[in-house]
Amino acid sequence: MSTSKRAVVVAIVIEKTSSEVWADVRDIGSHVTWMQDAAEIRFVSDQREGLGTTFECDTKIGPFSLTDVMEITSWEDERRMGVRHVGLVEGTGEFTLSVVGSGSTEFRWEEDLTFPWYFGGPVGAFCARPVLRWVWKRNLARLKTRIESA
Repeated sequence: MSTSKRAVVVAIVIEKTSSEVWADVRDIGSHVTWMQDAAEIRFVSDQREGLGTTFECDTKIGPFSLTDVMEITSWEDERRMGVRHVGLVEGTGEFTLSVVGSGSTEFRWEEDLTFPWYFGGPVGAFCARPVLRWVWKRNLARLKTRIESA
């Protein structure tokens, strides 16, 4: 995924190997335990992981809530998971894992989203970026605590 000027990018170093980090994040259904903005995940496809997996995520940030429909578009064990968002909010997202030292992994989260006109379109997306960055940084801190304490 190439970073655009609209993208929100956050990252954190987790003191676990990439295989240990991947073992946790590959379970898409468990993302609600560390993503504060994800209230519920419902799988639409029979599969629960890998390319083509589709699911709905009830998302809530402050007074805004929506059902985000996603499809897994890239899946490389211990390296990358990409999604395509369709519905009210559209765009792409990607988690990437990179080894940064013996037993340490950088977890990078990038999202490039387009908002509909009634959420303010490009202006709404611009205004949302700092809020999303703040929420997602907190999510990564929760993920780090979850994985490092396992």
